[in-house]
Amino acid sequence: MSQDKNPVLVIIGGGFGGIELIKKLRDSPFDIILIDKNNHHTFQPLLYQVATCGLSAVSITAPFRRIFKGQKNFRFRMAEVNGIDPVQKKIKSNIGEIYYDYLVIATGSVSNFFNNEELAKNSLSLKNVMDALNIRSLLLREFEMAITRMQSDEKKILLNFVIIGGGSTGIEIAGALAEFKTHIVASDYPELDPGLMNIHLIEASDRILPMMSENSSSKAYKYLTHMGIKVWLNTRVSNYDGLNVTFSDGTILRSSAFIWTAGVKGATIPGINKDSIINNRYVVNEFNQVKSYDDIFSIGDVAAMISPAYPKGHPLLAMPAIQQGKRLAGNLKHLLAGRVMKKFTYTDLGVLATIGRNKAVAELPFGKFSGFFAWFLWMFIHLVRLIGFRNRIIILIEWMFSYFTYEYSFRIITQKGKTTSNEY
Repeated sequence: MSQDKNPVLVIIGGGFGGIELIKKLRDSPFDIILIDKNNHHTFQPLLYQVATCGLSAVSITAPFRRIFKGQKNFRFRMAEVNGIDPVQKKIKSNIGEIYYDYLVIATGSVSNFFNNEELAKNSLSLKNVMDALNIRSLLLREFEMAITRMQSDEKKILLNFVIIGGGSTGIEIAGALAEFKTHIVASDYPELDPGLMNIHLIEASDRILPMMSENSSSKAYKYLTHMGIKVWLNTRVSNYDGLNVTFSDGTILRSSAFIWTAGVKGATIPGINKDSIINNRYVVNEFNQVKSYDDIFSIGDVAAMISPAYPKGHPLLAMPAIQQGKRLAGNLKHLLAGRVMKKFTYTDLGVLATIGRNKAVAELPFGKFSGFFAWFLWMFIHLVRLIGFRNRIIILIEWMFSYFTYEYSFRIITQKGKTTSNEY
């Protein structure tokens, strides 16, 4: 590092942690370079509403250059990172090499198909805007195709929606699809019997929402079944070939709409010592330094800070990433000033999950709630966390409009997505 130049801080990934870190370093003596394969931040908790026609993709995204407009120590490079060279302190990417003095890996997570290539090939996942648009287009295209089919069995296969994973994302998609069936199908597709649409939620464990209490899980289960969703517990999927969903006990469910939300893993990058990686996450100390490296840090889903309270690392949620980003910003300033860094301590602010209109469960530090109040809390907290005043206003208006009119505004097919060409 040159004496007359500010140290270069490269951050890979513009998720919750990366965004928070850059904000807190706004007036710091770092030259910050953000690298991301997209030019925007995505508010992932609302991706399911884009996928089910409730929101526009634009309303849950914010361009990085707009977020950090006027921040003089910030630069952005849209690129895909291929590797890291810790010895020469450089990033290898599709736009060339980028050198750093300090590096922060905040790449988040990707879908985990547990080494099943056929599942990975044929499943739809929900990790980014393009995934959401693909699911939305598939949803609408399945109904258009079902109208043209003569046999009811063919229609049922097209309108069988199978969601794998009973976590927050899985139940939110299932609930949104159930509301689509109730409020949209009869009016928009009068040629179809709404009863032909079936929603299956598959969970490998003995209850949905395993990260929440049994009471919250039970209430969510009742909400889902009351909405007509078939919930399969203690059921594992062994394969999906694009048409046949095969369970581990040999049961087969036929569907051309298969959405995978069953698991994620850290999005690691080649180049870091394998001893510094556990379960696809970088092992970090209490200062978020990657094991064996003093100048490389990691935050968010891809970081595993092992402790007695969190033997597998912190949960793969937005709040740990945001809090780690804040703490790391302070520690980087301390590091540059020759002061002692402060240990990171996670403050658990609770978990929320919504199933549909007036139906949600919430476990927060001040209490556990369900029903309308939990649903209101869910909406309020998500609005507050959204980046950009404009996005908050747009989403609030859309939510109010859909609440009173039962109308889903964004029912257009924009992506080619997955084609359904199987013969039944």
